[in-house]
Amino acid sequence: MIYCVVPRPLENELFDRLSDYYKDEPNVEVIVDRRAQGGLPGDHPSFKEKRRQRAKGSFPAIEPPPVA
Repeated sequence: MIYCVVPRPLENELFDRLSDYYKDEPNVEVIVDRRAQGGLPGDHPSFKEKRRQRAKGSFPAIEPPPVA
């Protein structure tokens, strides 16, 4: 499957035209990009906030194996 992705600001101008153009192509689907767009730096959560947090609590010390 091939997706022809139309940016949201150009949806009114391009979606119908591209859909008509590719109507006879069964492997092409025209879709509108629905991802969040725009914003200023700092408006979005930082990468660190998305990472999984470290397990809480204390951990026993790990002793290295004896050298033979």
